[in-house]
Formats: sequence, structure tokens, C-alpha cells
Amino acid sequence: MALSKMADLRKLSVEEIDAKVQELKKELFDLRFQKATKETIQPHLFKHIQHEISQLMTLKQEMSS
Repeated sequence: MALSKMADLRKLSVEEIDAKVQELKKELFDLRFQKATKETIQPHLFKHIQHEISQLMTLKQEMSS
């Protein structure tokens, strides 16, 4: 899973950003659930998903001000 570029994310509307954030939060929840149930996971995905959520939230903040 490659990290998204900010230039690509800037093309999204506010609604698309909100939807993407919700989707990523669900993925993060699923990863935590898999970790808790001792399933095999890729640990770097936690950092990647959190980073992308942060990028989207920052972009949303920039758009609103």
C-alpha cells in the first residue's frame, strides 16, 4: 500500500475526504481487531493508515479556513 501524494488528495471534495477518512478508520479498526485475535498482519499498515488519515484531516482543515 503506497502512501498517497498530497497533490492527488487535493483533487478530492470535502465529501470525498470525509468518506475516505471513514473508510480508513474502518480499516484501522479491522487491523486492530486482527492484531487482537492474533491474526497475521503487516505492522507497517498501522503507520500508513494513520499517516493518510492525518493528511486528509489536515487537507480538510486547510479547505475550511
